[in-house]
Amino acid sequence: MDLFQQGQGAFLRAYGRYDILLKRGQGVYLYDTNEKKYLDFYSGIGVNSFGHCYEPYINALQNQLHTLMHVSNYFYTPISIEAAQAVKDATQLDAVFFCNSGTEAIEGALKLARKYYFLKHHCADSEIISFHHSFHGRSTGAVKLTGNPHYQEAFGPLIEGVHYAKLNDIDSVKAYINERTAAIIVEPLQGEGGLHLCEKEFLKDLRNLCDEYDICLILDEVQCGMGRTGTMMTYQQFDILPDIVCLAKGIGAGVPVGAFVANKKYAKAMEPGDHGSTYGGNPFVCMAVKTVFDILNKENMLEHVQDVSQYLISQLDKVVEEFDIVDSRRGLGLMQGLVLKIPVKPVIQSLLDAGIIVVSAGENVIRMLPPFIIEKEHVDELISQLNKILKKYL
Repeated sequence: MDLFQQGQGAFLRAYGRYDILLKRGQGVYLYDTNEKKYLDFYSGIGVNSFGHCYEPYINALQNQLHTLMHVSNYFYTPISIEAAQAVKDATQLDAVFFCNSGTEAIEGALKLARKYYFLKHHCADSEIISFHHSFHGRSTGAVKLTGNPHYQEAFGPLIEGVHYAKLNDIDSVKAYINERTAAIIVEPLQGEGGLHLCEKEFLKDLRNLCDEYDICLILDEVQCGMGRTGTMMTYQQFDILPDIVCLAKGIGAGVPVGAFVANKKYAKAMEPGDHGSTYGGNPFVCMAVKTVFDILNKENMLEHVQDVSQYLISQLDKVVEEFDIVDSRRGLGLMQGLVLKIPVKPVIQSLLDAGIIVVSAGENVIRMLPPFIIEKEHVDELISQLNKILKKYL
């Protein structure tokens, strides 16, 4: 039995896996067991911010393994306090809960918003407003917040009281607001839903609505946060602050860790016993978090993201101009999408065959989430192969 057959028999069929055995990575490249090289414009769904085997990151984690890996959240550790402070400084919010994933961050934020509502109204009948084309995770709570019936239909009954408004349509949001509305949750830049970007005035209007009606504004920056769009948090480009922000993916740069972060108003609603996580925020993952912030803050990484993303955008825009089968470009920073007028799966497969890893966002969007350390030469490598493949459809 070869490894592919062994793998097919070992895992639940939750993923449509490619028949590739990836063995190692270095910088912006991955290598399979045949030593074929792949340019990684996927970074593990936006996780590996610094690519593969980034030395300062690796060294910090190795050192932590020789100190403490896990205790429990009944004790403080120096590294967990340092990591939490780094998150607070970056988000401009006040209290952190570390968990293990983006889905868990969403679940925690949802519970916190509903706990605040409960304390205010003495009733557990709150409602949540989410958005069409959103994606917030796959647990039974987070999947209900996800504005796509495809992810939900087999797993009911799900949580009640969730409504879906239209992104960038403030009137559609107002139509659902009532005395039971506890929270509005939105991605500043939708990922799975097709790289739809919130308009600045729309996010500001959401903030004003939440202030007016005492509603919790939850921003899901699991994919678009942590420097991916050129600022530490995407909402910093919109001149607002959320009540709660959800983080994961890039916050650990490869180590499984997530967080939800709240302002003082909502943090006060949390009491011992309301929430928990055995592994969440252990010393090992907190070293990863602290190191990520150290690298982003001290190595001019965000400036590099801003610079190289402008070059990527300019080259993708040229692709849009050249090929009629490419409808448009969407995105911000190093979170970019090309909207095609043809199915994207064959194009993505052709790119993979050519040694370029990208991912889809829906049926017609090629999504690019490269590591922050890419250079213009890597953009040129992507564009060269993309042009060759698209010309076959002319």
